[in-house]
Amino acid sequence: MRFAVLIAMVADDLEDKAIDVARRAGAGGVTILDARGIGGDTKKTFFGLTYEGSQSVLVFVLERKLSLTVMKALSTELELANHSKGVVFTIPLEHIAGIDTRQLDRFQESMKDDI
Repeated sequence: MRFAVLIAMVADDLEDKAIDVARRAGAGGVTILDARGIGGDTKKTFFGLTYEGSQSVLVFVLERKLSLTVMKALSTELELANHSKGVVFTIPLEHIAGIDTRQLDRFQESMKDDI
């Protein structure tokens, strides 16, 4: 079975929506990391303080075909092509240990349905 890591970096205010979209598209568990980024635009300042904005990094381990489905759903529903509020991408996963066997069973069942 082939897996991929799907990484979604989104503005903090989109975190809950991104998780809901991913789950509706078939994703299971997610690891959430707090982050901050520096973009190409000029930073906003208020009384000499710089606001860079906080972001969430959502990390999913998914079956490769499912990762593309989830990525498309996130891109569409969060309108990532129209706004610079996030980015989503996948990375092939060669080796994995510690994944919940129930998740493997779900992957296998979904593959049987596709055949």
